[in-house]
Amino acid sequence: MFPYWLLFAVPAFVSLFESPRHTFKGERVLFVLAIALIAVMVGLRYEVGGDWSAYLDYLDSAYSLQLEEIPQASDPGYVLLNWVVSRLGGDVWLVNLACGGLFALGLLQFARAQPSPWLALVAAVPYLIVVVAMGYSRQAVAIGLAMLGLTALMRSQSTVRFVAWMLLAATFHKTAVLLIPIGALTVDRGRVWVAFWVVAATAVGYFVLLEDSVGGLISGYIDANYQSDGAAIRVAMNAAPAVFLLLLRRQLPISSTEMRLLVILSGLSLLFVPALFLVPSTAVDRLALYMIPLQLVVLSRLPIALANSERTLRLMSFGVVLYAAVVLFVWLNYAKHAQYWLPYQLYPL
Repeated sequence: MFPYWLLFAVPAFVSLFESPRHTFKGERVLFVLAIALIAVMVGLRYEVGGDWSAYLDYLDSAYSLQLEEIPQASDPGYVLLNWVVSRLGGDVWLVNLACGGLFALGLLQFARAQPSPWLALVAAVPYLIVVVAMGYSRQAVAIGLAMLGLTALMRSQSTVRFVAWMLLAATFHKTAVLLIPIGALTVDRGRVWVAFWVVAATAVGYFVLLEDSVGGLISGYIDANYQSDGAAIRVAMNAAPAVFLLLLRRQLPISSTEMRLLVILSGLSLLFVPALFLVPSTAVDRLALYMIPLQLVVLSRLPIALANSERTLRLMSFGVVLYAAVVLFVWLNYAKHAQYWLPYQLYPL
């Protein structure tokens, strides 16, 4: 378990000393090094994650494909990556390292868009990094690219960039197409025109990437009635920050543009709660993964919103770190599938 705690300890230690919206000398370099550590641990893991054997099969099957067949494949971006690696004679670690790098890039940009980026990184470690990035390679890349899109919306209200990132994300995990309409709901000018072309982009993404797989998704998740262990807990982990955001939205340091986006994500997070009782939990669980960035936003800003002094700010930041540590401890020691993550093994060793 030590590697996971090392991964947690680095941002946790620095977060206790960071000042919101103020950087210290060398912080940017240190932050990049922390992200590089994440990319390497995600990319060079060996036999870590419940779907490890499935990704070996992806690499084997990609070799027999012709280049012109890849656009018709499921998740063509991921298949193309495997095809290139297989033709170069590479192993699965190279695929995972590329996926880890893309995920880490999205996390880097999203965390740096927060007033307390180190605290955002702390919130990401227990589940988004350890479980999702090390367990679901395709969707981890999709979430990383989605975070780049969300950052574009939060920083510059660039709907074009958001849609572009989401379409690219959908080539790694087709469910990302379903998030594209969010872009049309966050703009405050030219809404009719933006809504028109966002809907058009969604339709293109659906028919090109998702339509052929709808039947398989329905039979796999709905008809088969698959249930995910712990789905209710994971949905609750998104729902709690959503409630905090809606209750404290006037105190949280968030611009009006960011707030529109985050209210939408909060509403979706809360809708997943009753959805657990209406459809199989696996389907809800996989879609709810895209709401995890909301945890990073809210948890990294709660101390700023509630603290009335520097001392209180430090204490509340420590509270967030303690909460994240408890989540990591519980998952590593009591989660049903944690056995597939233990022990952590590094590929060269």
